[in-house]
Amino acid sequence: MTAVAFDTLRFVRTLRDKAKMSSEQAEGLADAIAEAIQNDLATKTDIAAVRTDIEAMRLANRADLADTKAEIIKWMIGTIGFQALVIVGGIVALARGLH
Repeated sequence: MTAVAFDTLRFVRTLRDKAKMSSEQAEGLADAIAEAIQNDLATKTDIAAVRTDIEAMRLANRADLADTKAEIIKWMIGTIGFQALVIVGGIVALARGLH
């Protein structure tokens, strides 16, 4: 894991000199901040895991889109076929009505 450059000694001195904190308070706060910074870092393994998850989601979305596309095409062909039957039926009905 890479370390973040955090100068705890300088931070403690600044808290003591400018904020007028006691040495114990300043050191405790510096330790807490340094620990929080170290615990929140993402490692290369963490980033690789996230990339793997993103790739899996991308592939799943691609498969879902392909299924949706096939479903839309199926419904469109069915709708066009039904409209053709209605039109042919109307023309046949009009033709019989004219005779």
